[in-house]
Formats: sequence, C-alpha cells, structure tokens
Amino acid sequence: MSGHSKWSTIKRKKGAIDAKKGKIFSRIVKEIQIAVREGGPEPEANPRLRLAIQNAKGANMPKDNVERAISKASSEGANLQEITFEGYGTGGVAIFVECLSDNNLRTVSNVRAVFNKRGGNLGTNGSLSFLFERKGVFTIPRGELDPEEFQLEIIDAGVEEFEDEGDVFIITTALEDFGNMQKKLDDLGVQIENAELQRIPNDRKELDTDSAKRVLKMIEEFEDLEDVQSVYHNLEVTEEVMASMEE
Repeated sequence: MSGHSKWSTIKRKKGAIDAKKGKIFSRIVKEIQIAVREGGPEPEANPRLRLAIQNAKGANMPKDNVERAISKASSEGANLQEITFEGYGTGGVAIFVECLSDNNLRTVSNVRAVFNKRGGNLGTNGSLSFLFERKGVFTIPRGELDPEEFQLEIIDAGVEEFEDEGDVFIITTALEDFGNMQKKLDDLGVQIENAELQRIPNDRKELDTDSAKRVLKMIEEFEDLEDVQSVYHNLEVTEEVMASMEE
C-alpha cells in the first residue's frame, strides 16, 4: 500500500469525527457552489456538479442539504475563489494546500500562520508543480464486489493502480482517464464513496517517526482551517508512522 493510501486510510477512520464537526459537509457545499457558478445548476450538463453530488452521497449528506446548496449557489458561489499554497514542512516535505475562499486575506493569513507555527516555509505558486502529478482517485466500498472480477470489469477504463484496503478499493487513474473511469463505474452501478482529482507526489521523502508525526500534525491543522479543501504532501508514511498515528 502506498504512503498516500496509508494516510488516506487513517483519514477515513477519522472521518466520522470530522463529519460531526461539519467539515466534510462544508467542503462539499463549497464545491457544489463553485461548480454551479462555473457550469450551471443542472447536473446532467455540469460534470463538476455531478461529481460533487456524487461525493455528497458517498459522505451520507442529506439530499435536502445538497438541494439547498445548489439553490443558494448562484449568490454565495459567486464569492468563492480557488486559491492554492505551496511550501515545505519539517525535513523538507513538500506541502500543497488547495482552498475555496470568500476572503483571500483571511485565508492567506491562516495558512501562513500554520506554516510559521509548525516551522515550515510558504513558497511561491508553481514552486512545487514538478513534484506532484494530478491523478484521478476513486474510493469504492467493497460490499459484495469480488476484487479480481471487479478489476477485469474496469481495466479498460484506464486503471493505473488498484489497491485492496479491506473495506474499500482505491483506484488510481491518469488525469485524462478520470471521466472514463467515472462513466464506467456509473455504467456498472458501482457505489462510489469518493472520487476526486488529487495531486500525487512523484517521489516521497522518508523521515524519522517523530519528524513525520510533526508533518502530519501540520497537515491536520491545515485541514481544520475553514477555507481548506485538500492538502497534499510527499511524506512517506511508513508502517511505524502509521502505527503511531493510530495510537
């Protein structure tokens, strides 16, 4: 299992707690709002909105919440802007932060504060682009799916990596195959817990356990910020680090 998937597994186990805080729903609402602003309120004609609604279902977000977010999007979504931040944490670990914000000054201030507090350095946009590659990542509940049969069913849709994590399958595709895989899973009637374009590191940096935990703590602080949608990094999450985070 890759370090990326290990950390994703840990975050999924934390998901119920995060959901209680309303953070997951808040992220989805923002994504719905900006999707409607960019492509209109009809899911059939708006791929980004379809994806956001799909992820809302995967997160068990009530249908009323989704419909309310769509109806309010024309006004509230207009104020949202996509902002990204790039920098380094402990041990030179690269960190890429994606935000949706209605207040740039607040967002910049909050993100910079976490970098400073945790001994990191905020860099210029584009400084880390060579370290990450955008890929499609799908989380599929195992349910009654047979791993071997399922892989054969989807192989022609552009599977780059297929990981069996027990209760879920993690499927990775190239950026250009994201839509193909989404359509294939829809055609098969397969439930999707989450689907998104992620920034996957080309190389990973391994640190000692204490340093790695400091980086992961920094990432959690970023994720707790109101405006942050996603945080990516190139830390190698070893078995020892994963075990220490689960304690």
